[in-house]
Amino acid sequence: MKAFLTLGFLLLSVTVQAKVYSRCEFARILKRHGMDGYRGISLANWVCLAQHESGFNTKATNYNPGPRSTDYGIFQINSKYWCNNGKTPGAVNACGIPCSVLLQDDITQAIKCAKRVVRDPQGIRAWVAWRSYCQNRNLSQYVRGCRL
Repeated sequence: MKAFLTLGFLLLSVTVQAKVYSRCEFARILKRHGMDGYRGISLANWVCLAQHESGFNTKATNYNPGPRSTDYGIFQINSKYWCNNGKTPGAVNACGIPCSVLLQDDITQAIKCAKRVVRDPQGIRAWVAWRSYCQNRNLSQYVRGCRL
């Protein structure tokens, strides 16, 4: 029985380990995926957004009790509008993906979905953290010193 419990805890610790990107590593990946200037949004804005939404953590989640939705991944993309977690009432799934793909260390799908979010009329303003921490601020420090 002890061996079974130990194995269970080991497996649990393996499944919840997250990739936490460094600021510059994240900026380089975004640049490779065409995010610098996408829809007029600078690389510094994307880096600021992700730092304040998830701390660059691929496995970050945040439950929102009011709408009974969850934010997923490095961009904290919401299950009410953008992905399907099978639990959110009235979900739209505009990115056409399961929310679980937003928790992968490979953030390609998260980037594709973030691009879809900003194509909506609200654009980058859809993210509360961007409005609170990044909007109308000098964001040069978010990419300063990064070899892009």
